[in-house]
Amino acid sequence: MFSRRHLRLRTCAFLRSPARCIIRQHAGNAAPTTGKPFYVTTPIFYPNARPHIGHLYTLVTADIIARFQRILNPARPVVFLTGTDEHGLKMQQAAEAKGVSPLEWCDTISAEFRKLGERANISGTMFMRTTQQRHRDTVEYVWRALVDRGLIYKDTYQGYYSTTDECFYPSSRVTSHPTRPDSKISTETGSVVEWSSEVNYKFKLSMFRDVLLAHYSAAAELNTKGENGLVSRGVHPDLYQNTVIHDLKTESLEDLSISRPRERIGWGVPVPEDSSQTVYVWFDALLVYLSGVGYPSAETTAWPPDVQVVGKDIVRFHAVYLPAILQAMSLPLPKTLLTHAHWTAGQKKMSKSLGNVADPLSAMEDFGVDPVRFYLARVGGRFRDDVDWSEEQLRKHADEIRNSLGNYFLRVTSNAIKRRAAKVMSASPNRLEFRKYLSLQFPNLCFSGGSTTSSWDLENCKVSTNEELLILLDGLGARVSRSMRNLDVADALHAIVLILRHANALLTNLEPWSNVHPPDVALSCYLTALETLRITGILLQPFIPHTSEKLLDGLGISADERSVEYARVGKGEIRGGLAMDVKGFKLFASPTSVG
Repeated sequence: MFSRRHLRLRTCAFLRSPARCIIRQHAGNAAPTTGKPFYVTTPIFYPNARPHIGHLYTLVTADIIARFQRILNPARPVVFLTGTDEHGLKMQQAAEAKGVSPLEWCDTISAEFRKLGERANISGTMFMRTTQQRHRDTVEYVWRALVDRGLIYKDTYQGYYSTTDECFYPSSRVTSHPTRPDSKISTETGSVVEWSSEVNYKFKLSMFRDVLLAHYSAAAELNTKGENGLVSRGVHPDLYQNTVIHDLKTESLEDLSISRPRERIGWGVPVPEDSSQTVYVWFDALLVYLSGVGYPSAETTAWPPDVQVVGKDIVRFHAVYLPAILQAMSLPLPKTLLTHAHWTAGQKKMSKSLGNVADPLSAMEDFGVDPVRFYLARVGGRFRDDVDWSEEQLRKHADEIRNSLGNYFLRVTSNAIKRRAAKVMSASPNRLEFRKYLSLQFPNLCFSGGSTTSSWDLENCKVSTNEELLILLDGLGARVSRSMRNLDVADALHAIVLILRHANALLTNLEPWSNVHPPDVALSCYLTALETLRITGILLQPFIPHTSEKLLDGLGISADERSVEYARVGKGEIRGGLAMDVKGFKLFASPTSVG
């Protein structure tokens, strides 16, 4: 961006990396278009109880990924599936307890999950329910196809079953209850299991152990070589993939029971050609990712999913059972299974019995939707370890984004700064556009092309001039894109926050409102700050979409200049070029919870 001599003089104490001239490329930043839509999914939630903070966490994570893809490549459609899993014994029992039909109960409780998504500004393109006829059609089609291929057979099942999880478990995944010696629990979920013996249908899961092991082993090897994200990476983060590989290597893969006698579970899809059996709820539910995109229609173009977001407790269903079914159907496997840890309270699993379940709707009511989204991504966006829900931490991070973004916007658009900047602008014989003022104020800016600064150390560098801030700002889009390609959501957001910290500190240090400095300093600060707000506003869209939209509207950024391609210094206009027309306003409402 600057001449080499200028950089040597101005940035030697600022960055340890070698200074380089940044070259503006007006095209080519966006990913190439493709005929296949980007397909992202959440699990379809089991609505036997009200939504909790874990549901919101999953939704927000998937929404951040979906929204980022839209601004990374606006020409590529995004398909974003969520919904509710409405069959099974627990739904049947809950409806009986309420004195209503199972479908009536599903209608009521499913609406709660729709409400959560709408309240959290989730940009899903479809909300699937397993009670929909289109889904039943897909389940019946897949069942018959597997029967035709000789992969389903009738047998007597003897083993452990969890009513809570509505899941069969092999003996290798069952252990003694920690406090009740006569009981056993699932090693995956901690739910109580009971010995069961019944006639049902089984899927020949054992046939697919070797092919699944080869698939995940190859993905793990590729991940060790990847630098900027991979097209296919198996299970992410690696610790979960390593567990899947270990289990496939060390445990036998038993054939999977995929139905229950209808006298035990009547609420579900009847087994085709055998009405005495009901399709096992998990087999039914896993096929929603196919039914959601219209399978088996020949017009289905979104398959396979690019990213599936799931909690760590259902990895086996999505990393073993679903891929085996897909292999059996000769269908491509999902590219990435993004697996996240859980939110806890006081380092304990949230549960109704402990009274420590965090209510996502109350949190958003008290603190605002975007501050809650920001907190979930900031603290939970690394996915590897359980995270403790804390209203104190929520308040801390809500204040962080309000101050670093909201207060910064008000500070730089204050009359004290704008009046002094206007003195320099009014001295110009012609009313110039924002980008021209920017290039005149920083004559060493170059727009002909060059390298980026996306690898420089944001954490430890020191920013003492507007030029130095612009150097970092110019590489921010590439840095965020790299983190998002690697599904490092927290790292992407952290980079944006660090830029805003530097910007706020620089404004404080340079004091553009003070008469001690010439008006030229005020103009330099004003233009730099607007450019900082423009670029960070673009990149914050996936994380805090409503606030970002308000900010970009306030800056007068046109709809076609809100993609990652325009997150480069000097690439976009502000207020149609009329920078002095920007007026500050409050971006965030005050929290109703004050602690």
